[in-house]
Amino acid sequence: MSVNTPTPSYLCPPGYAPPRASALRRELRVGPEFGRYVAHQVGQRVGHRVVDDTAVPQPEGGEPVLMVPGFMAGDYTLGLLGKRLRTAGYRTYRAHIPANISCVMANAARLERRLETIADRRGSRVRIVGHSLGGLLGRGLAVRRPDLVSGVISLGSPISAPGAHHPLLAASLLVLMQLSKAGVPGVMSRECVTGACAQQSFDELRSPVPDDVEFTAFWSLRDGIVDPHSCYEADGDAIEVRASHCGMVIDPAVLEKIVATLGRHRAAAGAASALTALPAG
Repeated sequence: MSVNTPTPSYLCPPGYAPPRASALRRELRVGPEFGRYVAHQVGQRVGHRVVDDTAVPQPEGGEPVLMVPGFMAGDYTLGLLGKRLRTAGYRTYRAHIPANISCVMANAARLERRLETIADRRGSRVRIVGHSLGGLLGRGLAVRRPDLVSGVISLGSPISAPGAHHPLLAASLLVLMQLSKAGVPGVMSRECVTGACAQQSFDELRSPVPDDVEFTAFWSLRDGIVDPHSCYEADGDAIEVRASHCGMVIDPAVLEKIVATLGRHRAAAGAASALTALPAG
């Protein structure tokens, strides 16, 4: 399968490469991953067990978490993730994205307004868990509005090379661009994919995350959608998991790591606040 990708070269720097067409077979693991989730849930109910969350600090009062879906996906894809986070005591919020196919910067602006609403309602900054493109949006928002974002976890998000994606995604972008050209509203246009809009989005993505915003990137060598090595930064906090790209939001082992990472972020933020509160001298 060969597709002339419409994305500009700077979105796929030297050292990164789109997965081969055959890499899509790795995503067949999503079936067994969902099976493990079901088995995990059944095992808990039959054995009357409760997931042990005592290993990480537990939030009080339902700390807010905004969940952002990936490219061409919607809020519905993060249902199992949301259920696990709520079990751990977090108050989850949907991104209100039925299908993530709109202009990235337009979606970022809508998510920014969503963050403002949640932060105002909860009286605190918000944590973001974003899958794939959702993680890119989350990291960009942390750079743009650190006053609203306390931490970000990206799941299989090609931070270093957004253009290093499977040919199937390149074909999907071409279709969206043609639909936009034909007058269909609410889909990515050529400007979104190759123009100033794409450049602005990439510039925000590559800007350093503010010091008071925790950021952790999840990545997997089993990823069949993006270059796995584009999903983390060399000097950043990264966690390797054993899951397919799509399976990162359903595999029970990954969900537990997400909960643990949120707890670690919260503990780090608490320690930093305690240090700044110490009297000088």
